Amino acid sequence: MSVKKKILVIGESCRDIFVYCGAERLAPALPVPVLSVKHQVENGGMAQNVYRNISSIFPQCDIFTNANWNGITKTRYMHNNSNHAFFRVDTSHNISRINVEELDYDYDLIVIADYDKGFLSEEDILHICSKHQMVFLDTKKILGEWATNATYIKINDYEYQRSKSFINNNALMLNKLIHTQGSGGCVYKGKKYRVKKIEVRDTSGAGDSFMAALAVKFLLTQDIEKSIRFANKCASQVVTQRGVTII
Repeated sequence: MSVKKKILVIGESCRDIFVYCGAERLAPALPVPVLSVKHQVENGGMAQNVYRNISSIFPQCDIFTNANWNGITKTRYMHNNSNHAFFRVDTSHNISRINVEELDYDYDLIVIADYDKGFLSEEDILHICSKHQMVFLDTKKILGEWATNATYIKINDYEYQRSKSFINNNALMLNKLIHTQGSGGCVYKGKKYRVKKIEVRDTSGAGDSFMAALAVKFLLTQDIEKSIRFANKCASQVVTQRGVTII
């Protein structure tokens, strides 16, 4: 009998780059700051960041992602002292669609981290959910019938507003949808799960940390309320650090 590998993350990935700069003067010919690079930090982003967060607290985790993820970058130029963001530069997201026939479903739980960059179609997500009994979905797509077979669906407030019409007309969503609201915590089945007030330094990757913690805790407890509280706690922890940090 094969031993299950516990958690599989499926989704597209990139490389996050944070360039920390000084800015002591304005350019003489243009009304823009002259940046002097102090140091640079890199890490796996998007689905790779979900994988990194899960692995930090639950090492039995694998990832199925685009092979070219290391060449796809999001570069943020940040002020070294204040952590103010000057601007972000992205390379082209040239990501091929997943071949779902290559997936191994011999896992206890699957996390779909869908950033809507072309790796996963609605049909692919529907197919994965039909093949496995425990799928946690985090998607940037507008929700539709294709998502209703997921066990739980986590979306932020912006994504909630875009999908509100479908959510309000689909009774299945009530028991599945976890609506995160940043510093306001999150809502599940009409109940508000609040977080303590903290000093926020950087919200980059907080949603990934929330999803990772939610999945791990649920796998261990089968209790969604405990899992939500744990996810809130972990997401609150990572936003006190700058850059994309892990639990």
